[in-house]
Amino acid sequence: MRISELSIPREVVEILSNLGIEELYPPQEDAIKAGVLDGRNLVLASPTASGKTLIAELCAMKCVLERDGKVLYLTPLRALASEKFREFMKYTSIRKRDGSKVKVAVSTGDYDSSDPWLGRYDIIVTTNEKADSLLRHRAEWMNEVSVTVADEVHLINDAERGPTLEVVLARLMQLNPKMQVLALSATIKNVKEIAEWLKAEYVTTEWRPIPLREGVYFQNEVMFKDGETVKVREYVNHPSINIALDTIRKGGQALIFVGTRRGAMNLAKKASKHVYELLSTSMKRSLKSVAERILASEEKTKLSETLCEMVKCGVAFHHAGLTNNQRTQIEEAFREGKIKILVATPTLAFGVNLPARVVVIHEYRRYEPGYGYYPISILEYKQMAGRAGRPRFDKVGEALLVARTDEEMEFLFENYVISEPERIWSKLGVERILRSHVLSTIAADYANTEEGVYEFFGRTFYSYQYGPNLIKDLIRKILLYLYEEEMITVKRRFLTATRFGRRVSELYLDPVSAVIIRDALITRPPKISEISFLHLIAHTPDMYPKLRPHRGEVKDLETFLEEHREELMVEAPDEYDDYIDFEEFLGEIKTAYVLYSWIKEMSEDDILSKFHVQPGDLFRLIESAKWLLYSSKELARLLGQTDLLPKLSEVLQRVEKGVEKELLPLVRIKGIGRVRARILYDAGFRGVEDLRRAPLERLMEVPNIGSKLAMKIKEEVGGLIGRDAWEKVKKTKGWKQRSVLEY
Repeated sequence: MRISELSIPREVVEILSNLGIEELYPPQEDAIKAGVLDGRNLVLASPTASGKTLIAELCAMKCVLERDGKVLYLTPLRALASEKFREFMKYTSIRKRDGSKVKVAVSTGDYDSSDPWLGRYDIIVTTNEKADSLLRHRAEWMNEVSVTVADEVHLINDAERGPTLEVVLARLMQLNPKMQVLALSATIKNVKEIAEWLKAEYVTTEWRPIPLREGVYFQNEVMFKDGETVKVREYVNHPSINIALDTIRKGGQALIFVGTRRGAMNLAKKASKHVYELLSTSMKRSLKSVAERILASEEKTKLSETLCEMVKCGVAFHHAGLTNNQRTQIEEAFREGKIKILVATPTLAFGVNLPARVVVIHEYRRYEPGYGYYPISILEYKQMAGRAGRPRFDKVGEALLVARTDEEMEFLFENYVISEPERIWSKLGVERILRSHVLSTIAADYANTEEGVYEFFGRTFYSYQYGPNLIKDLIRKILLYLYEEEMITVKRRFLTATRFGRRVSELYLDPVSAVIIRDALITRPPKISEISFLHLIAHTPDMYPKLRPHRGEVKDLETFLEEHREELMVEAPDEYDDYIDFEEFLGEIKTAYVLYSWIKEMSEDDILSKFHVQPGDLFRLIESAKWLLYSSKELARLLGQTDLLPKLSEVLQRVEKGVEKELLPLVRIKGIGRVRARILYDAGFRGVEDLRRAPLERLMEVPNIGSKLAMKIKEEVGGLIGRDAWEKVKKTKGWKQRSVLEY
C-alpha cells in the first residue's frame, strides 16, 4: 500500500515523499486496515524500527488538519520526548484550515504548573509524569485532546513508571470519552488484554524491515536460532570484543549490553585499544572533534576525560551515570557511524532509537543493590535484541547472547532465544504508588465521594486484570491515612481536599513526603542551617537517587552526623536498636553531605571521587533537591512558616547553582557558572555593578574569561565599551568581526 493512496492530507504525503517514504510496511498497512485513520482505538505491537511512529504521525496530522483536533503524545523518558518532538517538527510548515501553521511543543519539566501556553499548540509531546502533573492542575486544554498516543505502553509492567502511565490513560479516557487512543508497544504476550482495556483493535506482528537473527555465542562460534553455526575469529581473549571487532571489519557497528556501569566502562576501555587501529585518519579527526565538544560542554571530570579518551578511539560507554549532554553527544556520534562500539547498561534498551548491526548481550543478569544478581526478563532481552539492524544500512541484524559453558548455552537458548515475552501486569496496586494518585483524584475534583474514587480506579488496567474489589481495601486504607493527616475532609458522604492536600497533589509529592516536611517545619530544631533542609529532603521517599553508604565512608558519615546532629529536623535512629534503619539514615546523611559539598563549591570531580557517585547521579540528585526544596518552600508558605522562606529560597538557589551565598549575584548572569563566578569574585568583582563599571581590558585579564566572554558579560550587565578597548578586542587572536548583539 502506497502513502499516496491513503486518506490523509496531500501536504503530509508530499513531506513524506520528499523523505523517501512512499510505501507502508506490513504492520503499518495492518494498522490502516484496522481503522486507525478512521478514529478507532488501536494497540500496535511490533518490533523496534517496524514503523510504529509513522502511524502515530499520520493519525496526528489527520486529526489536526481535518478535524482541528489536538494531539497528546506520551513518552516514558525525556530523551524520547525530545526525539519525538524533532520528528514532528517536519510538519510545522503545513498550514491548517484557518491559515495558521501546525504548532508542535514539548514539555517535560516543572511539575507545579498547568502550562496554559501549551493550549496554543496542536501536537504536544510530554513525559507520562508531566501529563499526570498537568491533569492534577486541571490544565483546561487537556479537555480538548482528541488523540492520545501512548508510546512504549508495555512499560505499564514497570514498577516505577508503569502506574503513572496507567492512571494518565484512565484519566484521559474519563475526561474525553470520544478521544482516540493509539498505544504503541513492543511485541507482548497479552496485547489482546491491553486492547480490551482500552476498547481498542490490536495489531501484533514479528515483522521487521531488517530481518533479525538471534543466537548464542560459545567458544568462538555462534549458533543461530535456525540451526546455522558461524565461526568468529579470535582477536583477543574476550568474546564480546571479538564479536564487535569482527562486525567492525565487515563495515558494521556493535552495541554491547552489560549489567553494571562499572562493567560498561571496563569493557569499553578494553575494546578501545583494539578499535583505534581500525580507524581511518579522517575518522580519527572527526572523533577527536566529538571528544572536544563533550569536554567543552560542562565541567571537566575524570569520568568525562575517560569517556573522551575512549571516544577518540571510536568506542564509548553509555549509562545513567553520564550527564544528559554526554549521553546525547554519544548517541548522535553512534547514529552517524563514528563510534563503532557502544557498551551500555540495559536502560538504553527502553530509551531512544539507537540501532546497530550486531547487538551483544554480554551479561543476561542484572545487579540490584541490596538484592544481588538476577536474570533479566524475556521482554527486556527482546527489547535489547530489537536494536539489531540499521534500516538502509544492514541487510540483517544479529542479536547474540554470550555463554560461558555448554549448560549456560542451553539455558540461554531455551529461556531467551526461543521463548515468548512475559505477560504485562499492572503494578498499580502498591500503597506507596497508589496513595499519590488517590489524593490527586480527590484534589483535582475527578471524584468527590468514596464510591467515585472506587469508580475511577475501576477504570484502570489493574482493575481490569484483577477485578475492582481487590484494590478497594487498599484505597480505603489510603483514604483513612489522608483523612488522619488532614489532606482530605469528609462531610456526609462527600470528600474534599484541604488546602494542604490540594497543594501536595499539585506539587507532585508523595503524601508521606509532605507529612515529613510539614511536621519537620512545625517542630523544627532551635538551630536551622543548610544541613537542616538538605537532610530533611533526603529523608523523604521522593528523594532520588537513594545513596548508599560505602563501608569505607561510614566513619566519615558518622562524624558528619555528630557535627550537625543539633541542626537535623529528623531524629537519628539508635544504631544499636536497629542497625538497618541506622544504615539507611546514614544514606540520607550522605545525600545531604553530597549536596552540602556541592553548595560549598567542592569541584564536581572531587565530589564524584569522595562520595563514589557519578555525574548523572549528581545531576539527578540536584534536580530532585531543587524540586523538594521548592516544595518545602511552598508548604512553609502555606503553613504560615514565613520566617523560613528566605533561608529556603537561598538554599534552593545555591543548590541550583552549586555556590556559596556570596556568588549568587554573579551566577545569575548568563554565561557565568560556578567556576567563573568564583574567579571573578576573587578578582574583586562582587556583583553586577562592579562588572558594569569595570573597564573591558580588566575583565579580559581575569583568568578563564577572555575577550568574547568579557564582551558578553558587558552586554549582559549594560556596561559601556571604549574605542580603545574595542580596537584591542578586535586584535585578539581568533576574534571575528561581528555585532555585539550576536553574543
